[in-house]
Amino acid sequence: MQTHLAPEFKNTADGQAAEAILRKCVHCGFCTATCPTYQLLGDELDGPRGRIYLIKQVLEGQAPTRKTQLHLDRCLTCRNCETTCPSGVQYGHLIDIGRKLVDERVPRPTSESVVRWALKEGLPSPLFAPAMKLGQAVRGLLPAALKNKVPARQPAGQWPQREHARKMLMLAGCVQPAMMPNINTATARVLDAAGIQTVVAAKAGCCGAVKFHLNDQDGGKAEMRRNIDAWWPHVEAGVEAIVMNASGCGVTVKEYGYHLQDDAAYAAKAARISELTRDLSELLPELVASLRGRVAASAAPIAFHPPCTLQHGQQLRGGVEQHLGALGFDVKVASCEAHLCCGSAGTYSVLNPEIAFQLRDRKLANLGEMAPEVIVSANIGCITHLQSGTATPVRHWIEVLDEALSNK
Repeated sequence: MQTHLAPEFKNTADGQAAEAILRKCVHCGFCTATCPTYQLLGDELDGPRGRIYLIKQVLEGQAPTRKTQLHLDRCLTCRNCETTCPSGVQYGHLIDIGRKLVDERVPRPTSESVVRWALKEGLPSPLFAPAMKLGQAVRGLLPAALKNKVPARQPAGQWPQREHARKMLMLAGCVQPAMMPNINTATARVLDAAGIQTVVAAKAGCCGAVKFHLNDQDGGKAEMRRNIDAWWPHVEAGVEAIVMNASGCGVTVKEYGYHLQDDAAYAAKAARISELTRDLSELLPELVASLRGRVAASAAPIAFHPPCTLQHGQQLRGGVEQHLGALGFDVKVASCEAHLCCGSAGTYSVLNPEIAFQLRDRKLANLGEMAPEVIVSANIGCITHLQSGTATPVRHWIEVLDEALSNK
């Protein structure tokens, strides 16, 4: 696709990056078939092809409107379209650029700006944990909309104390330790059982995705740099990998090298961090080899929802159910629409609840056809969002594996 950049974009990094991405686009429309918002709304401008057209218009000098902003906002950034695209268009990067350019030119209503500010500043804040603890204490009194975002209090369990020669870093994350702390401790216990010590750098926090995807890209990059600084002494000491048990964080950290490529002080370090980053599921082949015969796997049916950040953002598909199956678990993905987003998508379920809950209920209906005893996923957002719509327990798959190990 040919794009004639307006003068104000010709010599900017965003303009040149967007132009390079658009050159790959042949406007074939294959992506519309797998776009959740297009399937729900049926509007071309609520699909990838239409949003690409809107971004192209802005880059060519046409003034964006509030309507332009709304169509870009409705994108889940699930990246399903990237999996479908035959031309390799990096739509996720393009939508980030488009949203930034439009937000610079289209003011938001005050109420909307306040909510977005509260999300980008509140979720990564040290105040989030005590606020969540308070919310859990009065959870039964909360209105349904807020209760959906406050999971029941969960015991964290014990962190393993053994020392191992093999060490891997883990990002604790900004919301996961407060919302579902057992995910991190279960990860550490499973890795410990496989002879790997989990290390957490105290000064590392939010991966940067929350601010970055709410168009505070400078704030998001500042959090990326902070994490690199916190991790770098461990990298120099020889940690094998940086393990992500929240697949949304994994997508972002694997792209640190891309986001900081023009930062002279951090580009090389960011690229190294991206190289070292592994989603927890990528360790499963090794874990299966180490733990085989030590797992008391339940025969109860388990439904696996692969998050978009895993199957589309990181292009990791088929690993979790396959390898847990090798350990004796009965894990299956839905036979229908397993590729579609559940509607969580970071802060999306807060900012676009109507669409988010339609997608949640659609996802749960497909998962429910398997009559599972438990639903598992790989991202804190998906787990919380799905749990708000079902009485079936929704957990991280690492918790199920950890439990089977402790019961052996």
